Amino acid sequence: MSVIAVRNLHKSYGKTPVLRGVDLAVAKGETVCVIGPSGSGKSTLLQCLNGLEPFESGEVIVAGQHIGWGRGGARIPEREMTFARRRIGIVFQQFNLFPHMSALANVMEAPVQVLKRPRAVVEAEARALLARVGLAHKADAYPADLSGGQQQRVAIARALAMQPEVMLFDEVTSALDPELVGEVLAVMRGLAKDGMTMLVVTHEMGFAREAADRVIFMDGGLVVEQGPPAEVLGRPREARTREFLGRVLRPESIEA
Repeated sequence: MSVIAVRNLHKSYGKTPVLRGVDLAVAKGETVCVIGPSGSGKSTLLQCLNGLEPFESGEVIVAGQHIGWGRGGARIPEREMTFARRRIGIVFQQFNLFPHMSALANVMEAPVQVLKRPRAVVEAEARALLARVGLAHKADAYPADLSGGQQQRVAIARALAMQPEVMLFDEVTSALDPELVGEVLAVMRGLAKDGMTMLVVTHEMGFAREAADRVIFMDGGLVVEQGPPAEVLGRPREARTREFLGRVLRPESIEA
């Protein structure tokens, strides 16, 4: 059964179409990486999945909940959307941590304030999550005292604190210095191994090759090609996929 199901999704900004009939599905426990050139609609897709962006037509179902529009074209009430978002963790390029809060407080904030869970229970879980992302020793540090990679790992722990059924990652390493990318990708590999359902927009082809169960190539607001990493990245069928990979991979890694 699909945890994420997208059918014929259309989204425009003004008169400019961004998503032009996207169809995709992600199964429980699957890690799917979405690749493609800038402007292909990848980030907009994630924002539609989380209800951050309205869309014109189509159907989006995440963890059994319709997002945006239900069957018959009725708008989903905001109260139901808020509940649905609790089951969807999302991590962006920018860390968006509260600067006046410690790492521990950042992770605890939503479970305490939104879910109204007991502070003592949440604190124990938050400390365990910081340990999971390799930052147990930074629980009392503030964002200004953390590296970019450490801030991004706190952001991942913060998303996990809501106990989501699905994790969405939007180019989470693109704002990091190269030497910090690996520590964030290592956390994401661990989540994939643990069976978290993940949809990852990324330009890190090595991560897609190693960690993904499936790779989706988007271009022009459409899913152009998808399949196992070895096929899409090593033996792409579509000319647009080969052209894109030719710009971002070593030529010898792509079969003619």
